[in-house]
Amino acid sequence: MRGWWQDLTDLVLPADCAGCGAPRSALCPRCRAMLDGAVPRRARPVPEPAGLPVVHAVAPYATEVRALLLAHKERGALALAGALGVALARAVRAGLGSGVEDAGGVGGLRVGGGGAGVGPAGYSWREPLLLVPVPSARWAVRARGHDPVRRMALAAARELRRTGTPARVAAVLRQRRAVADQAGLDAPGRLANLAGALEVTAGGAPLLGDGRRVVLVDDLMTTGASLAEAARALREAVVSGANGGTAVYRAITREGREERRIGSERERTESVRSAPEKAVPNARARMPRAAVIAAPADSLEITRN
Repeated sequence: MRGWWQDLTDLVLPADCAGCGAPRSALCPRCRAMLDGAVPRRARPVPEPAGLPVVHAVAPYATEVRALLLAHKERGALALAGALGVALARAVRAGLGSGVEDAGGVGGLRVGGGGAGVGPAGYSWREPLLLVPVPSARWAVRARGHDPVRRMALAAARELRRTGTPARVAAVLRQRRAVADQAGLDAPGRLANLAGALEVTAGGAPLLGDGRRVVLVDDLMTTGASLAEAARALREAVVSGANGGTAVYRAITREGREERRIGSERERTESVRSAPEKAVPNARARMPRAAVIAAPADSLEITRN
């Protein structure tokens, strides 16, 4: 109810810029340029946690960008979701086209295969790109009245489709145990807090298989603990499914204003035979990519022309 009411008030009431406070604009041109004009860069925290996927970020987590993310997440400034989603889509595209090889493979991209589309760096695919939001704690979603990362992921998927990349949101991760608030924890504390905290939903593992391209998405990366844990859960589920499963289930998602139903039990499935003996090596080699809006400035690699 809060989300619906906020959507309405965002439309009819004048607002100041959530980034800098400029009057009568939820997002002023200068703050929009910080999201739209920056070149997405690879982000690598120090120390870099084991298992962290290749992460691309649009902007440093400072000043106006920090204010925009907090306004959207904590104060329910839902009108910002579109602009943040467009920025997130740029980070996704940067990761797909970077050509950076992970220790375990080529970023979850399926090379060759005569797919239905051709992406950056000459990659091709048969299936839509899956954007997998890093889940928030249930208590946080209840307190905020919305799921900010899922909302941005939906906007990013729309932007990717608009610009020629088949994409959809798959909210297949969930918390399997309670975790403490990350605020105030150092890097080792965050890793310990999140270790083993995430899992893939019952119908999610088969959805991730069969050569799917997967990109984890979040609003912010600081220590990288959340993304490393999310990537671990995805890899574990794919390998487990490849070892023991022969069916792939494709969930139907309702997008736009139905985002709160994504990942629910209201899904239609179809069974597709696969070859487990061929899927296992690929599953083990595949590492998801990750994309975020912002990361600490000292973790962003210098852009060289």
